[in-house]
Amino acid sequence: MGEDSTGVGPATGQVRLRTDGLTVRHGGVVALSHVSLQVHAGEVVGLIGPNGAGKSTFVDAVGGFVEHTGSVWVDGTDVSGLAPHDRARAGLARTWQSVELFDGLTVREQCLVAVPSTSRFPMLADMVRVGRRPVPPQVDHALEVLGLGDVADKPAATLSAGRQKLVGVARALAASPSVLLLDEPAAGLTTDESRALGETLRTLAGAGPGLLLIEHDTDLVFDVCDRVVMLDLGSVVVAGTPEEVRHDVRVVQAYLGTPTEQLERPE
Repeated sequence: MGEDSTGVGPATGQVRLRTDGLTVRHGGVVALSHVSLQVHAGEVVGLIGPNGAGKSTFVDAVGGFVEHTGSVWVDGTDVSGLAPHDRARAGLARTWQSVELFDGLTVREQCLVAVPSTSRFPMLADMVRVGRRPVPPQVDHALEVLGLGDVADKPAATLSAGRQKLVGVARALAASPSVLLLDEPAAGLTTDESRALGETLRTLAGAGPGLLLIEHDTDLVFDVCDRVVMLDLGSVVVAGTPEEVRHDVRVVQAYLGTPTEQLERPE
């Protein structure tokens, strides 16, 4: 397989997510301008940039939550004209900057909500008779992978803010997606928790899906990502390997704000 549309390559594996010229306009304001990128199976792609760069707008557009021009492809299928729930059925799953958990549900129940169903009746039954339906294996798998098995039956609202973010990741994973869009999943985590999350993301990618990671924790991004794309003012500024992006003068000046020579980690 040749270079992907960000100009970074060669990349290998099935293309899980592809965007071509993705653009979002709010009136006369261009929030996202012709962003094209690919995420392959087994790959973690980092999306970085300063606040207001267009990162969350990109994820919202990919998920169908804002109107856009340009196209979005999941596993070779053009989903550009689909509603968010249909894009989810096609294989997209995402987390949110704000936790967005359901009031009153346990950690396991939060994940059950995301399990695809071919009928509305199981969903309605779950709402009035929680716990009657057998728990699909991918739910408990997601909880174990994210280190949440010990709190599966606790109300999610009783967990720390950091662990609530992990519940959001587990919920997205429980949908068995082809593409997992992670919007600042490490926010609120301790250093150790963030490091463990990075290891988990690598494990998840190894199982086959493609992961797009938006994160301000640049140590996490540069440690776990195969490729990194930087946005600024809604456009791609630079894309490349973590080392290439980390030392690019445009990234240093616009985002990292640290002299390049100081970005080297001690041996």
